[in-house]
Amino acid sequence: MIYLDYAAATPMTETALDVYTKVAREFFGNPISLHNTGTAAAELVEASRAMIARLIGGEKEGIYFTGGGSESNELALESIIKGQGKKGSHLITTVLEHSSVYNYFREKERQGFEVAWIPVNEYGQVNPEEIREAIREDTILASIHYGNGEIGTIQPLEAIGDICREADVVLHSDCAQVFGKKPLNLAELPVDSISISSSKIGGPKGIGAVYIRPGVRWLPKIEGTTHESGFRAGTLDVPGICAFAASAKWTVERSLEESVRLENLRNLAIHELQRLTHKVAIEGHPDPAWHLPHVLALRPIGMEGQYAMLEMNRLGVAISTGSACLVGQSAPPRAMKVLGRSDMEAKEFIRLSFGRSTDEQSLETALLKLEEALVTFYNRKDKVRI
Repeated sequence: MIYLDYAAATPMTETALDVYTKVAREFFGNPISLHNTGTAAAELVEASRAMIARLIGGEKEGIYFTGGGSESNELALESIIKGQGKKGSHLITTVLEHSSVYNYFREKERQGFEVAWIPVNEYGQVNPEEIREAIREDTILASIHYGNGEIGTIQPLEAIGDICREADVVLHSDCAQVFGKKPLNLAELPVDSISISSSKIGGPKGIGAVYIRPGVRWLPKIEGTTHESGFRAGTLDVPGICAFAASAKWTVERSLEESVRLENLRNLAIHELQRLTHKVAIEGHPDPAWHLPHVLALRPIGMEGQYAMLEMNRLGVAISTGSACLVGQSAPPRAMKVLGRSDMEAKEFIRLSFGRSTDEQSLETALLKLEEALVTFYNRKDKVRI
């Protein structure tokens, strides 16, 4: 199987696997237990916390481990909003956020909060000035993702952060797709809170982290929670946390070289797609400065994405029809609708995403398989719609 779904999940690095196995065998204590076995586990957690903080240019005290990227978003937003609550009830986000953020803000609207939904242009990018115009005296938080996992577009987060700082509005950003792919230095980037995920960078699934800049007020989601300074309930997965930190270090140290390699593969794919007999539209921002190097959003014209995905799977290629968190929904992909595509165009959406095992040969083979699927589809008398 040629795997082209790295934006959904990545295979664990050998480094992460080795660390996970060793820690699971030898450091099994509960890190909040006061005996020596617990203390040994706690020391590894703190070393991992310091490592993650260093890799993002943050402070160790701002790192909180979670159960993954989606939970990171929910806990960060809920904790910060509770901490800022007396200042107001107006929130800002975009129409293109990851489902964990989008659904969270929908829920806040049902609870009586007012949400300003910022639109995006044809490439999926926010105009920072629209955020400036949306800010009010009672605005307490904005949540703007850094890189979109479906179409790959990167947001002008530095400009957005400057605007939020001027207005004293806390800014959270989902950085799960950016971490390890693009530079992420919170010593320079004016963002107050971010979420990252282990499974996007070769670490184990079920582990993520939130960074909240020390000094930003937050309150526990549930009063009385003791783990992670009250940020999250539940015993920490020490092997997972250590493997996350190890894989993050391994990935970030190689990120500049790997990003160039992935961008070259993305360009190769676009070049090859232009030579196909049947037209395939490319979505997302065309400028390398404004798109993720590992994500390529496509629309095989006339073929539904779900059919394309199933045909590619039959031919031995794993692709997706968007975020794994949206699997099972019958509605057209929200990302495509936000970009102004019709229902039929939106349903054509597929995503190729690249990683460590992707090379020129495997990518070219996958694109030939895509052409085979297209030819088979167009030669059918009954065009299958799912």
